[in-house]
Order: sequence, then C-alpha cells, then structure tokens
Amino acid sequence: MCSLERYEIDLKALTEDITPLEWHLDNQFFDSVDDNQVQSGSLHVSGSIRKAVGFFELLLHVEGTVQVPCDRCLDMMDQPIATDLRLIAKLGTEYHEDDDIITVDEHDGVLKTAWFIYESIVLAVPIQHVHQPGDCNDAMMRVLEEHSAARSSDADASKTIDPRWSALLKLKE
Repeated sequence: MCSLERYEIDLKALTEDITPLEWHLDNQFFDSVDDNQVQSGSLHVSGSIRKAVGFFELLLHVEGTVQVPCDRCLDMMDQPIATDLRLIAKLGTEYHEDDDIITVDEHDGVLKTAWFIYESIVLAVPIQHVHQPGDCNDAMMRVLEEHSAARSSDADASKTIDPRWSALLKLKE
C-alpha cells in the first residue's frame, strides 16, 4: 500500500508562482484510496498549482487506463481515461468544501489531492463499459445467448395464442 501523503500539497510552503506537479498512479494508489469503484489501473497525472493573491489554482490532467468489469461478460477490461481537474483552494479557519472551492485550515495548510484525483477518475469512467466486439468471454456470451429475451420471444411466437387474447390483437389493427 502506498502512502497518500505524496499527493498532499503544502500550500504555505509554495515559493514559486507556478509549481509543476507530476505523479504516476498504479494499483497501490487505488488500494490506498480504499474505494471499490475503480480498484486498479495505470494513469499519469500532470499539471500545476498556481499561487495567486488569496487563493491557489490547481490544474491537473489525468490520462491512462483503469481496470473495470465488462457489463456484458463480467471479465476485467482496460478502460481508457482522459480527464481534467480544476480546483481552487484558499486558506481559512477550518477545512470546508464548496463546489470547486476548497478551504484548507490555515494552521495545517495542506491540500490533500488524492481523493479529488480519484473522484475525477471515477467520474471519467463511462456509464456503460463493454469489450470491443469479439473480445468478450466466449463462454459467458454463449450463456447470455441461451437466455436472451430475443431467443425466448421467438419460441413464444410459434405457440398458438389463447383465443381469449386473440380478440385483443384485432385492436392493434
């Protein structure tokens, strides 16, 4: 398990107006975050934090792949991810999150970015994720085909219709 401390930025220690940032996220990062939506992957994070009067602007670009289960066959698949993250941080009396403005306790002065990076990755994963055609697990695809609604409706169509319901079919015409 990796320490999430390396994704912390000491805002009070920033000396330059723009400080470049760069991290590589791997399976240890996802283990440390301790959430189950995305559990493995390999991503590159690059960006900068800009020190301005009264606030700090964090701009990050995240790109790489994460492992997610295929919705069709349930095998793990590589899902490409590319997303941008922009946060505004300022120092205040206590920690508080309000939309994209993070108020960091001025006594601590540390912005913990790991969870924000993880959230942006999770939000970048498409709602539906399936393998490319032909890449799904063949055994699972055969089982799905056997139980698919299209196949069962073909079998039902060959059965005779109860005469009580055939009168209702006339209403369609």
